[in-house]
Amino acid sequence: MSDGSKKGWLQRFAEMPNERPAKALLVAFGVSLVCAVIVSVAAVLLEPLHRANKERDRQQRIAEIVERLPGSEELLGAAEAAKITTEMVELATGNLVRSIDPASYDQRAAASDPAQSVAIPKEYDIAGVKRRAKFAPVTFVERQGQVELIILPVHGAGYASTIYGFLALRGDGNTVVALSIFEHAETPGLGAEVASKDWLGKWPGKRVRDDSGAIRIGVIKGRVEPGSPSAAYQVDGISGATRTSDGVTKFLRFWLGEYGFGPFLERIRS
Repeated sequence: MSDGSKKGWLQRFAEMPNERPAKALLVAFGVSLVCAVIVSVAAVLLEPLHRANKERDRQQRIAEIVERLPGSEELLGAAEAAKITTEMVELATGNLVRSIDPASYDQRAAASDPAQSVAIPKEYDIAGVKRRAKFAPVTFVERQGQVELIILPVHGAGYASTIYGFLALRGDGNTVVALSIFEHAETPGLGAEVASKDWLGKWPGKRVRDDSGAIRIGVIKGRVEPGSPSAAYQVDGISGATRTSDGVTKFLRFWLGEYGFGPFLERIRS
C-alpha cells in the first residue's frame, strides 16, 4: 500500500496546490461557515444584553420626562405615592392588552413584520411610517390613584432620517408636558436642533386639540406670535430646517390621530 493511501483526507487536502480551484473554493466555504457560526452564536448570546440596553435607555428617557413634571421631587421621592407602569395598547381600539410583555416587545421589529403590523393608507401616512405595529407601549405615572402623566412613543420622517422620540401628556391627554427626541440623523447645526434642550423646552404647556377636537399642535415657520389664538398649539420653527420642523408636526399629528394613539386618547378623555 502506498504512503499516499495512508494519509488522511485533511493531510491530502493540505498538500494540495493552493492554485487548485477546488482548494480555494473549499477554504472560502470553510471560512464563511466558521464566521457565520461565530456571528450567529454572538447574536444569540448578546440579544439579552441588547434588549436590556434598549430597555435601560427607554427607562432613562422616561425618567427625564417624569422629572419635568411639577412636584416631581415629591413624586419620585415617595415610592408609595407614585406608580410608574408601562402597558401595551392595541392601537386600533385603544384597549390595554395584558398578554404582551412591554419589556420584551420590539415595536420597530413588529412594524416590519406583516403579521404584526398594518399598512397605512397613503392618504393618511403624513408621517411617512408606511407600516405601524398593531401594538405600542404606553407609560403611565399615577399619584394617589390619578394618572398624572401619559408617555407615548412617536416617530416619523424628518429631512435626512427617521426621528424617534417620546411625547409626554398630562392625564387629560391634551396638554404637553415634554417632547423628548432620542434618535435621529438630521443635519448638524440645522435639523439636529430638533434634539436640543432649548428647542425641546418650548413644548411644555402646549395643547394638542382645540375645543372642537381638531388636532392643532405643530411647528410653524418662524416664531410664534405671543397672545395669538393659535399660540397655545404652536412651537417656533427651527431656523434653516423647514423639512425637519414639518416632519415633527406631521409625525405628532399622525400618532395623535386615528391611525396612532387617537382611539386610546379618546378613551382617556371620555
